[in-house]
Amino acid sequence: MSRRLPRLYVEGIAFWTPALPGWERARDAFRGTAGAEDPPARRPSPQLLPAAERRRASDIIALSLEVAAAAVGASGREPATLPSIFVSAHGDLAISDWMCSQLAADPALVSPTKFHNSVHNAPVGYWTIATGCMQASTALTAFERSFAAGMLEAAVQCVADVGPVLLVGCDVPACGPLATINRSRGHLAAALVLAPQLTPRSSCGLDMQLVDATADGATAARHPVSTSLAGNGLADALPLFEALAAVEIGSPGRILLPLVDAMSLELTLEAVP
Repeated sequence: MSRRLPRLYVEGIAFWTPALPGWERARDAFRGTAGAEDPPARRPSPQLLPAAERRRASDIIALSLEVAAAAVGASGREPATLPSIFVSAHGDLAISDWMCSQLAADPALVSPTKFHNSVHNAPVGYWTIATGCMQASTALTAFERSFAAGMLEAAVQCVADVGPVLLVGCDVPACGPLATINRSRGHLAAALVLAPQLTPRSSCGLDMQLVDATADGATAARHPVSTSLAGNGLADALPLFEALAAVEIGSPGRILLPLVDAMSLELTLEAVP
């Protein structure tokens, strides 16, 4: 049985870290033609949300919506028409830490807003409500392989339903006592719109297959900003976005993203005509 999926196409790309706030800045930095933002950018303020909601939104919600809107905007698609997959290795660690502390100190004072923001599917919930999207949505985690698992899920949905899919990933730093057992560091968010057909918005072709390969063969991120985020829960996304920056200027790429101990996702990227 073949483990290769039909070719897909990347239509929209988005990326955000404080050092590289936006895909254009990140793409140029990965190509060696720009540096990191100095001083680092502040948290984005997603315009999809009303002002009061923007103030209450946690970092993971703000970053997820920022890259989701940017990727969909680049694709030219309508947000309400896209099924979505939101991935995070750990969810909102800051809110998890706050809630655990509050439950230990005074459970009666747990904030309802923080409570509903603490669930793993909070970002996708905010996205679908803000955009009026009633398409299927998925919240997924696979620990340090979360973005790779999200890529596989998005590709399978894209092929099975013969339609475009939005993939969004975000992880934030651990804090408080959680930081002693969780190594997630830094803020990182990224998003893609994948489609099964070539369109004028396609930036590259993407071939994907499952291969028998251990994590030892995983493609490593090379840019200094990428290596500084190696501890982030979404760090497995970084080699792919470095490759996307290269393929847009005609440099095909092949990367391996581990899924489980003895299986990886092999991605081959080629520029479109």
